[in-house]
Amino acid sequence: QVQLVESGGGLVQAGGSLRLSCAASGITFSAYDMSWYRQVPGKQRELVARITSGGSTDNADSVKGRFTISRDNAKNTVYLQMNSLKPEDTAVYYCRAEMGYNYWGQGTQVTVSS
Repeated sequence: QVQLVESGGGLVQAGGSLRLSCAASGITFSAYDMSWYRQVPGKQRELVARITSGGSTDNADSVKGRFTISRDNAKNTVYLQMNSLKPEDTAVYYCRAEMGYNYWGQGTQVTVSS
């Protein structure tokens, strides 16, 4: 059974930092591209950052210079370090595992107060 479990969300003031984690089980983690998405009510889920199985990364323009995605294959975990947070970063953050087919986590709420 595949599971992706996000953690690390919460309430933070603007300018603060959070680190999200997504622990995977039931998959060969190192073979999967991993991504973080976010969604606010009434809007489509949007890609925040991606890291390939080979370690290449890409970020959405809205978070470049502030967010960093990384992975630890030994721990089957992908991270999203979020710095200089803004109120517009408020969303539910989801991790996704991709290798032809996709798996999603249940999401973790991030709220940034002004």
